[in-house]
Amino acid sequence: MYLKSLTIRGFKSFASSTTLNFEPGITAVVGPNGSGKSNVVDAIAWVMGEQGAKTLRGGKMEDVIFSGSKGRAPLGRAEVLLTIDNTDGALPIDYTEVTISRTMFRNGGSEYAINGSACRLLDIQELLSDSGIGREMHVIVGQNRLREILLGTPEQHRAYIEEAAGVLKHRKRKEKALRKLAAMDGNLTRLEDLTNELRRQLKPLGRQAEVARRANVIQSDVRDSRLRLLADDLSQLREALNAEIADETAMREKRSEVESELTAAKAREAILDAAITEANPLVEQASHTFYQLGALQERLRSTLALARERVRLGQSQEEEVTPGRDPEDIDREAAEVRASHETLGAKVNSDRIALTASINERVSAEAALSAEEARLQETARTLADRREGLARLAGQVSAATSRVETRTSEIERLAERLATARAQANEAAQEFAAIEGQVAGLDEGEVNLDDSYELAQNALTNAEQALQEARSQELDAEKERTAATARLEALEQGMTRRDGGAAVLAASDSMSGILGSVAALMQIESGWEAAISTALGTAADAIAVSSPEAADQAVRMLHRDEAGRATLVVVGQGATDNAPWPTLAPGQRYAIDLVACDEQLRQTLAGLLARVVAVDSHEQAVAITRANPQLSAVTRTGDLFSRGLVQGGTHGAQSLIELQAAVDEARVRLENAAHSVDRAKFNVAAAIQVQADAIVVVGHALDRLHESDANMAAIAEQLGSLQSVVRSATGEADRLAAARDSATKAREDDLRVVNELQARLTSAQNEPTDDSALDESHRDSLVTVVEAVRQVELEARLTVRTGEERLSALATQIEQLEHAAHIERTTRARAIELREQRKRQAHIAGAVVVATESALAVLGNSIEMAQREREKAASSKTEQESEVRTIRDRIRELTADLEVLTDTVHRDEVARAEQRLRIEGLENKSIEEYGVSPDDLLSEYGPSVMVPPSPPAPGDEVVDEDPQPYLYVRSQQESRLAAAERSLALLGKVNPLALEEFSALEERHKFLGEQLEDLRRSRNDLLTVI
Repeated sequence: MYLKSLTIRGFKSFASSTTLNFEPGITAVVGPNGSGKSNVVDAIAWVMGEQGAKTLRGGKMEDVIFSGSKGRAPLGRAEVLLTIDNTDGALPIDYTEVTISRTMFRNGGSEYAINGSACRLLDIQELLSDSGIGREMHVIVGQNRLREILLGTPEQHRAYIEEAAGVLKHRKRKEKALRKLAAMDGNLTRLEDLTNELRRQLKPLGRQAEVARRANVIQSDVRDSRLRLLADDLSQLREALNAEIADETAMREKRSEVESELTAAKAREAILDAAITEANPLVEQASHTFYQLGALQERLRSTLALARERVRLGQSQEEEVTPGRDPEDIDREAAEVRASHETLGAKVNSDRIALTASINERVSAEAALSAEEARLQETARTLADRREGLARLAGQVSAATSRVETRTSEIERLAERLATARAQANEAAQEFAAIEGQVAGLDEGEVNLDDSYELAQNALTNAEQALQEARSQELDAEKERTAATARLEALEQGMTRRDGGAAVLAASDSMSGILGSVAALMQIESGWEAAISTALGTAADAIAVSSPEAADQAVRMLHRDEAGRATLVVVGQGATDNAPWPTLAPGQRYAIDLVACDEQLRQTLAGLLARVVAVDSHEQAVAITRANPQLSAVTRTGDLFSRGLVQGGTHGAQSLIELQAAVDEARVRLENAAHSVDRAKFNVAAAIQVQADAIVVVGHALDRLHESDANMAAIAEQLGSLQSVVRSATGEADRLAAARDSATKAREDDLRVVNELQARLTSAQNEPTDDSALDESHRDSLVTVVEAVRQVELEARLTVRTGEERLSALATQIEQLEHAAHIERTTRARAIELREQRKRQAHIAGAVVVATESALAVLGNSIEMAQREREKAASSKTEQESEVRTIRDRIRELTADLEVLTDTVHRDEVARAEQRLRIEGLENKSIEEYGVSPDDLLSEYGPSVMVPPSPPAPGDEVVDEDPQPYLYVRSQQESRLAAAERSLALLGKVNPLALEEFSALEERHKFLGEQLEDLRRSRNDLLTVI
């Protein structure tokens, strides 16, 4: 036997497929460092089953796969094929050539094959061990191992010899067989205990089975009695139903006669209704003609009276025009008033300049007064702080002294615990070393079981960490959703109005035209809610209505119910500003451009936000109002700047617009939080599945370890426990030492703080105090100056206000004079035009009088003819309606009779339906409770069927004569049922499954006895083989 060929693909530096062919004898592989000589030996060891990454000069097993270079990408797997010449039959296999292959993938999986057939690693190891090539790889002497072999101990040399001779394989098999025997002893003991327990349970279960057999006989009597009583009830109900059906025919025939007569009456009623319907248009047409002619007569009479009045008015004396005041005199008076207005305007301007000077003087005096008051307050605060500081320093000295005493006690306690922990650690370390020396020569078990368990345990740890992270994310997402829900509910509650607007919204169902709150009907660009709310003013909290009528209706409702006040905005009727607005600089926008809403509401908002510019800062707002006085500016924070008016400062409460924006933001946040919760729950479910899979893998790996080496597991558990005690005691000692050092350092710091605080307290107590700085005389003088300046400013304001009011009065007088002159000129022109118009109307009215009188004569004859036609049609209609009323009275009588008959039939049908339901209930009871169809029930258990005798129960006396069947008597069957039920009650609780359980338990006891005997024979056979 010799190595014939070696094929390497993707193993370490062999990226391409490489085949090495060998001949019998010695083969040497030479080459410079780094050329891959050692990789050839590693490939031979790896394909023969080497599992240690360090033996293959790597950090992990995946390192054997080609990891790539500058000119070639990394590969996904490594494969090695080893061909051995087996011509001499050294390997126990029927082939002259044996090819062993191993393939490894990057995911960690390995595949083994012998001559192309998939196999296990154990199969390869046993095949090679039969030829002296063991898994310990004594045939391969790697780097730095020659010295270890030459200088090894006698035990190591013996292990190499035994492996080469094939003895080690049989020793390992013997040890495994002994471990299996030990495990079998435990199973055998448990099986004997189980057999004894089953034997103990058989006796009471047998007694229960006997009671169950007797209960079955009694229950059969109960069932037979109940079935016969049920069949008797069913038979009686069916006979009663057949008797009731016989009375139904006569009632139905009588109802048919009434229905026929009622149908004929309704047909006659329909004919008369059709005739009346045809006559109605004729009557209505005649009446309509009569009334139209009468109305025409009245209109002609009114026209005649009006024409005669106009003729009289035109023939009367012409109306004299009474001239008013001369328009030229009014114009001259307006010019004189305008001159006085200009003179007074100049004087008002000079008064305004004086007012500005007074304001500046007042601001300077108030600033000086504020500075003096601030100085006095600071001085008083300093003196109070000094007095308070002395008390605080004394308290700090006492507290620091207490901390020093506490630190000293803690250091002593830690020193005692440290000595105890070190003694415990030394004792556990000595015991651990003693046990470790006893197990130094034990084997580590089968190959790669420990590695498999560690990999599975790492996977489980990672899965648990992933599950913990997923649950933490789920908890965070749930908290976020809860917080978002609470914020949304709080904001929505804050949106609830309790003023007149709320009353209007509540009454929107009963009043038309209520569209909703303005805040809810528009959307504002984020960040500008406060600005738009300030610019709109009271309209920000207003209610939108569709028309002035709806607004008037809402106001009337508020007055009627005393529900408070409300601001109402009529959409589509805002003030229009047709003048062009100034062009803004880049980055500036009008406030209306920040609002999104429907077109009608936008028209109203455009009037409310006319010429309002939205800016970011106060400086921009001031600059805009100065450059364009007709514009107003509002900042993001809600400060409004306009000509003569500035509104600013902090908001006491958010407006509805700001609350609406906050509600929308909270809804978006809640939706995002809900999505996060769903994702987190999905991740938790996936992590739980991964954890469950990892737990299964760990359990399988742990079971294999326990089966492989139970003794080693017990000793390892003891060593692990001792090592844990050593680590715990050592860690506790280190922690206590660190705590003691920390406490010592803290005590030194506390001592230094005590000394410093004591020195500060002594120094503070010795400092002198000075109260002279609290003199308020200068402040009092400044107060006097400020009051005098304010009085001067007040007088200047009154002067300016009086002048402005006089200017306004003069301007109003000028407008009134100019308007009066215009009205006087218009009145004189209209008087002349009216006189000419009346002359023309009088001429026309004369012609109208003549034509109207002739038309009235003809119209009187037509009215008399229309009156006769209307009376004739009305008489015919009255006769037909009288006949209809008579027929309808008869229809009502027939309908009442039919209803009585129908109710009677319906009541009988309901009674029969109830009877059928009772019959159906008994039939269903027979099927559902007893599994017997109604026909079988009557044929087998009916009153006419003979009653068979009851079978004897176990334990009853046996009668020689067989009992005979007897006739059914209801009272006898009721007595029989009561007696059987009493017998069941005397038996007490019956286990209905006792018979089946006794049979199954008896069969299981027999089976376990056979298995126990088989295990004993198998153990004896195995001991014979060992």
